[in-house]
Amino acid sequence: MKAWRVHELGEPGQVLRLDTVERPEPGPRQLVVRVTGAAANFPDVLMCRGLYQVKPPLPFTPGVELCGEVVAVGADVTGIAIGDRVIGGTSLPHGGFAEYALMEAAQTFPAPPALDDAEAASLFIGYQTGWFGLHRRAALKAGETLLVHAAAGGVGSAAIQLGKAAGARVIGVVGGPEKAEYARKLGADVVIDRRTEDFVEVVKKVTDNRGADVIYDPVGGEVYARSTKCIAFEGRILVVGFAGGEIQTAALNHALVKNYSIVGLHWGLYNAYDPAAVAECHRALTRLAADGAIRPLVSERLALADIADGVQRLADGKTVGRVVYTP
Repeated sequence: MKAWRVHELGEPGQVLRLDTVERPEPGPRQLVVRVTGAAANFPDVLMCRGLYQVKPPLPFTPGVELCGEVVAVGADVTGIAIGDRVIGGTSLPHGGFAEYALMEAAQTFPAPPALDDAEAASLFIGYQTGWFGLHRRAALKAGETLLVHAAAGGVGSAAIQLGKAAGARVIGVVGGPEKAEYARKLGADVVIDRRTEDFVEVVKKVTDNRGADVIYDPVGGEVYARSTKCIAFEGRILVVGFAGGEIQTAALNHALVKNYSIVGLHWGLYNAYDPAAVAECHRALTRLAADGAIRPLVSERLALADIADGVQRLADGKTVGRVVYTP
């Protein structure tokens, strides 16, 4: 089979190589799928660079989430059969940027019938992260104001739709007019172009100086620091990641004086500590997709040959929404 593999660490466009390799075989509690959709995520970029917390042995195939058709199951796999259409996380080093990939049965779920393969491939990590962040960690309530940073990206776009589905007023922060238009299509009530506007001042203005009740921050650094200036009384700043490359130090005295919470979210831990909650989340997302409340907006569908270029453009911040490999 054909598979993109990283043989040395660096920028995706330079280190990804299309190889011919043997199809993986499933071990106990594993399955092999024919990939029908594999969404590119920022962790794929970080893994190519060697900067992610998960460091697969070289060479490895990135692609941490997918939609696929089951072609083989290992021992001790129950409830999943050959021919099933599934989504979930991949078992590295056999990721989704290949014709076939390896999955763990515990992180494999039925693909939502309401979504096509590219959309379904985009539902797992970004939407699970958003659902856990907004509902389990930040306890977002209907009528509250949600501020989403990097709102046109994979994680941010999911947060916009989930925030709207929860009845919140959503403010999206993006970089550039193309991304601003994309955030509007996602349903954001207010869109701020950080290149031409100060998001702190706009948030204060549109909330009558109250601030945002929940701030969804996958960027970190200076974005986090400035977010503390427009957080509401009893607000919650949700720390999702550090795509900006800088891990900002939190001023705890400021959190005390302004009476807000700083809440961390590491979604991957739920797979280890509370897998039943992950399954519950998948059922909730499937219902929302069936109702039309959420639908991943796939901006690009890549052929196998175009994956390295697509992942590099994601790394460079030149993509919007979800970029998905669809054979």
